[in-house]
Amino acid sequence: MHEVTVPRDVIEQTVERRGTLHPLADFDPATTALLVVDMQRFFIDMVPNAASLVPNINRLAAGLRAVGGRVVWISMTADPADRDSWSHFYRKLLSAEGARAHHEDLARGSAGWQLCDGLDAQADDEFVEKHRFSALIQGSSDLERRLRDAGIRTVLVTGTVTNVCCESTARDAMMLDFETIMVADGCEALSDEAHLAALCNFQAIFGDVLDVADILAAIEARPSARRASAR
Repeated sequence: MHEVTVPRDVIEQTVERRGTLHPLADFDPATTALLVVDMQRFFIDMVPNAASLVPNINRLAAGLRAVGGRVVWISMTADPADRDSWSHFYRKLLSAEGARAHHEDLARGSAGWQLCDGLDAQADDEFVEKHRFSALIQGSSDLERRLRDAGIRTVLVTGTVTNVCCESTARDAMMLDFETIMVADGCEALSDEAHLAALCNFQAIFGDVLDVADILAAIEARPSARRASAR
């Protein structure tokens, strides 16, 4: 898991722009969804230390379920139709071998497509297939409809890769008017530099960045959450 520190200048710029460093920390857990992006065997094998995210994701999932929040497992899924609808990605932005691996190893039901071992996915959770980096761009999935139907206002973004599918999904969530928090120790990238750059940019412009401990503390601090957990 990445050990990174947000630069002082990013903190100062964020506070100057917003008046506070963490404007979304006081969220309602009952109208919050944890989005778990691409925690699939294909990406776990590709991203160093990605498997280390499993305990943190499970903690967040359990914390939200206990107070009426939702958990959504999002899986990158390669469909034959994507070769045409996303043609330049497969033909020009990937090597022939990369395109082959993407289609074969992320095909629905393949070994690489499966969620990685240890994740506490439960039958009452939501399971979403996406066909682009962002789960919320037009035509990628039905995630937006599901979130709206469930009355979700806030999303917590975790998974792989921080600066690709996680950040793409998080940016689109913000622009669809969901209050969006990227979880600093709930995402992984191929390097500390890529991870930190994505989080800094998101913090400064698009939403908020919090740690798992901060999120769980915020959940437990809500009176409604305490009443729900006591039942």
